[in-house]
Amino acid sequence: MTAALSPIPRRVTYALLFESIGLVVTTLALRAFAGSDTATAGGAAFGAMLLALVYNYLFNWGFEAWESRQPVRGRSLRRRLAHGALFEGGLMLALVPFLAWWMGIGLVEAFLYDAALIVFFGLYALGFTWAFDRVFGLPASAR
Repeated sequence: MTAALSPIPRRVTYALLFESIGLVVTTLALRAFAGSDTATAGGAAFGAMLLALVYNYLFNWGFEAWESRQPVRGRSLRRRLAHGALFEGGLMLALVPFLAWWMGIGLVEAFLYDAALIVFFGLYALGFTWAFDRVFGLPASAR
């Protein structure tokens, strides 16, 4: 049994759940791999989360608008992989400069941290979205 949500509450619920879990994981990862203190790692994770929340909402709105015009319904593995790759690629354009500035590191180092996070979040997004769709059902655009 699924708990169907209308489009706006669905997007907000998705983004808040996804980013809250991401905040914890990102803070721990930046502490461990960057050797940052909790304030720096947590601030970078929180700033990244805020950027990602806005981007997540706008990206998914656009993706669902595109998806609703497609002749094939549902979310195949191919469509899910495209969703994740496009999302993460666009988010990287915002996060690398932010991480470099906040953490006081170069763009290359920020890119490497972000690349590691992208690998994790790419897999996480695939699994999270699948689980979210199982709990809340597919959005109207995919039915």
